[in-house]
Amino acid sequence: MPWTDSQSWPSSLMGPTPLAIGVAILLVLSVPLFLHLVIYRSTSSTTLPSFLLVGPSGAGKTALLTLFERGQHVETRTSQVPISVEVSLPVSTNAASLKYRSVNDPSNQVHKKFLLADTPGHGKLRHYAFDGVIKPQNLKGIIFMVDAADISMGNSGSGNEALRQAAEYLHDILLLLQKRSTSSKTSKAPKELPILIAANKLDLFTALPAPLVRTALESEISNVRSSKTKGLLDSGIGMNDLDIGEEKEWLGDGGDGKFEFSQMDEVNVAVSVAGGNVLGADGQDVKQWWDWIASNL
Repeated sequence: MPWTDSQSWPSSLMGPTPLAIGVAILLVLSVPLFLHLVIYRSTSSTTLPSFLLVGPSGAGKTALLTLFERGQHVETRTSQVPISVEVSLPVSTNAASLKYRSVNDPSNQVHKKFLLADTPGHGKLRHYAFDGVIKPQNLKGIIFMVDAADISMGNSGSGNEALRQAAEYLHDILLLLQKRSTSSKTSKAPKELPILIAANKLDLFTALPAPLVRTALESEISNVRSSKTKGLLDSGIGMNDLDIGEEKEWLGDGGDGKFEFSQMDEVNVAVSVAGGNVLGADGQDVKQWWDWIASNL
């Protein structure tokens, strides 16, 4: 029947006609999909999870960054400014967020992306790393890289000096993370923020194995903490005069006794130590570091 003035095509769409039913089905299926794609694509570039790469100069941070980004080693220079790159998790390494998906789920075949931010290790430039801890952007974890050969506990002064510098830097990072919890204005504990101590250059004969790297750093951090406590007391402040703000300057259990990384569990900071090497005669060995990143994605 031809349309009259009182019967237009909008009224036809509103009626129980095949055309109206088809349009309704198309809208029901397409609108949610369209909104999902628009919202997901508009936010994915700004909400990628990130990992902060810190540690002393010469530990191999920039070399690790380029290896993770490009899949192969390239010559690097000591970084003077922070560098942030987008990295894809190897398909063979599954992110923790995908562990409950079916093995046949297509999502498992997609590279999980994250940002890796490298920071300069020089003492005068470490404020970049501290800013990354204080003002995290979707931060999932911190990788503290050390040269396992350079911090050897031998009798050489250079080795002990490297250990001291690494321990002081790590002490300051851990103290910032502790303050994140103790300075919270709410009763709710801050979200857990794990830290990986990546013991690099384990392919070298003089390198300490990962468990000894852990022991060496814990022992030296104990010395750093004692030195800072002694300096505070030498300033004329008695033990009974310490206020809350000053207590926060003591890492771990009140600054007494031996420091252990397990003490950081109380402030929701899980510390792990894993060895590997970016370079080596037999190639790189970074699987444990990939696995740690994947477990926190």
